[in-house]
Amino acid sequence: MTDPFAPSLSRNAPEFTVGELSLALKRTVEQAYEHLRVKGEISGCKRHSSGHIYFCLKDSDAVLDAVCWRGSAGRLAVTPEDGMEVVASGRLTTYPGRSKYQMVVDSLELAGQGALLKLLEDRRRRLAGEGLFDPARKKKLPFLPKVIGVVTSPTGAVIRDILHRLADRFPRPVLLWPVAVQGEGAAAEVAAAIEGFNALPVGGAVPRPDLLIVARGGGSLEDLWAFNEEVVVRAAAASVIPLISAVGHETDTTLIDFAADLRAPTPTGAAEMAVPVRRELLARLAELAQRQDAAALRLLDERRQRLLGLGRGLGDPARRLAELGRQLAGWQDRLVNALPNLLHRRRALLGQWAARLPSPHQQIKEKRHQLEAPAQRLGVMLDRGLQQKRAALDRLAAVLESLSYEQVLRRGFALVRDRAGQPVSAPEAAKAGERWTVTFDAGKTVPVVVEGELPTARRPTAGDGRQGKLL
Repeated sequence: MTDPFAPSLSRNAPEFTVGELSLALKRTVEQAYEHLRVKGEISGCKRHSSGHIYFCLKDSDAVLDAVCWRGSAGRLAVTPEDGMEVVASGRLTTYPGRSKYQMVVDSLELAGQGALLKLLEDRRRRLAGEGLFDPARKKKLPFLPKVIGVVTSPTGAVIRDILHRLADRFPRPVLLWPVAVQGEGAAAEVAAAIEGFNALPVGGAVPRPDLLIVARGGGSLEDLWAFNEEVVVRAAAASVIPLISAVGHETDTTLIDFAADLRAPTPTGAAEMAVPVRRELLARLAELAQRQDAAALRLLDERRQRLLGLGRGLGDPARRLAELGRQLAGWQDRLVNALPNLLHRRRALLGQWAARLPSPHQQIKEKRHQLEAPAQRLGVMLDRGLQQKRAALDRLAAVLESLSYEQVLRRGFALVRDRAGQPVSAPEAAKAGERWTVTFDAGKTVPVVVEGELPTARRPTAGDGRQGKLL
């Protein structure tokens, strides 16, 4: 057995804190793997809102975490996607907080031709599924554009070939948007150039092109890869200005060819598609002018011959005028005789109608008789009504006369009035010294003076058979 009190060799080893050990490992790893290239398949690729890209590189044996910071992500020649086999260049570093290590990626490139072709086919199918390559989206090229925009490298032979071919066929103003056509950032520059041409205002200081040509010379699949990037394809598909793709040689095919409105086999071919041949147009115009002149001469000759034929069919104008004159004279004679005959017939017809009409005096007499008979009947009815009303009035007057107080006075009664002329109807109203008037029959009135109060008379009761007081 080991003596627990015996001195241990491990106790003589240097002692580290956790932080010191982590820092020592970080320096060792970063110094030993300051620059390396790692081949693997991308998995779990995620682009953060900050612009950083996080993913893993894996093979059948292990998995390596990787990160591409925002500054490097914008310069990547290849946009990382899951399943892509790549060769990543960068360095190793550690993360002491989690005892982990990861690779900081500075650049990416596809690993092998097979991987490139597989990625290209997968991307083509996905973009085609979105309708970016639909033939219905293709726009018709202008017959003769006023300004042509070219997106290519300013130093290559491509721009010289395009300008030379345009000068030979039909010189047109050309706007060059210089871009990198290969390497890191090339895809972003090409997409920005297409979008920039489309953003130019119509009628602005810089003329807006009527046609765009995106061109590049031939090369390998890796050299042309910028034109397979999704950002370039989407920019070409979204271009409002018609676009010709002229990337590589005739046998080279890139995804921008599918999104463009027309694909040219070469940059020189794109210039030939962009404009017609001026000399051919002039020759065609001259030919059309000659044909037009010949057609006009033929038409004039045909019209002249027709006019002559029609003239021969008309006959002698003087003879025709004489015939028409004789017809006119005959019509004049008929017209002169027709007017008196018409008046005579109309006068006879008027006489017949006048004979059928009755005499106006007779009509007036009949109408007066018709009016007098109702008037006589109305007078009789009025007289009869007046007599009836008069008899009724007399009866009412007799009734009124029989009810008059004067008839009462004739029967021996008298009417007593006070000084104010009001009738006195009760003895209680008598006061000594008052002056009354007494009216008898035939309107005789006698003034009297009351000397004393009259005795109150007892009112007779109803039905006692005695005469009541009238006043």
